[in-house]
Amino acid sequence: MLPTSSLIIATYNWPKALQRCLKSVREQAVLPGEVLIADDGSREETKQLVASMQSDFPVPLRHIWQEDKGFRLAKIRNRANAAADGEYLIQVDGDLILHPDFVKDHLEAATPGYFIGGSRVILGREFSEKLLDNQSLQPTVFRRGISNRLNALHSATLGSAASRIIKTKNAYNIRGCNMSYWKRDFIRVNGYNELYNGWGREDTDLIIRLYNAGLKRTYFKLRGIVFHLWHKESSKNYLPQNDEILQATIRERLVVCRDGIDQYIQPQL
Repeated sequence: MLPTSSLIIATYNWPKALQRCLKSVREQAVLPGEVLIADDGSREETKQLVASMQSDFPVPLRHIWQEDKGFRLAKIRNRANAAADGEYLIQVDGDLILHPDFVKDHLEAATPGYFIGGSRVILGREFSEKLLDNQSLQPTVFRRGISNRLNALHSATLGSAASRIIKTKNAYNIRGCNMSYWKRDFIRVNGYNELYNGWGREDTDLIIRLYNAGLKRTYFKLRGIVFHLWHKESSKNYLPQNDEILQATIRERLVVCRDGIDQYIQPQL
């Protein structure tokens, strides 16, 4: 039996990409129990898009929004995860197109004591623009305009076999745009560290603390495929100070961060 689940989609001021992402959610072979849009301060257009899709979306579609005070992805993910009803959380970014078996793959691989860090397929600029303009066009392993094409190969059977053979503890090759974990494990390490502002290292910090808490990573190739729409890179101005926070986490072998999800969780009466 599959666990109850919530799909968390992070977004910021790119409603056209979010619409394409949500279209791919509609087309999932196995739907999540709910979808939460973790919105880091988008303008009104995103709010209107989500509202327009809520009435006929196949599962509850919730919009968690916070004021735009710069790049605060750690904070909005904590807020959305705290609000999620599922026992298993799958997180992606709103600039991704999900393979039809994406949710199914994550849920079938969900194992107590483990978390999942998937990979992504990089789409070129021209092909990304075509996908945004043509909602019926689908990215596949055979399309032109795809980098790291091997990441687009899908075989749940081979992927499952590979995960039993290949073990990894590398925290630096996991991206928060394609991750899943048990909500109880996320709460156990107090979620994302909100000391991180600006782009970079908040995902690595979380992964290291999950490892420090005794969790293991499920190797996840040939499954859980996402196609990443091209966009300009985010500013890396905050990276030096974020690196300092990360080094402190490593040095002190932290499990629980100080500024995390606990501030959004209502105590049980």
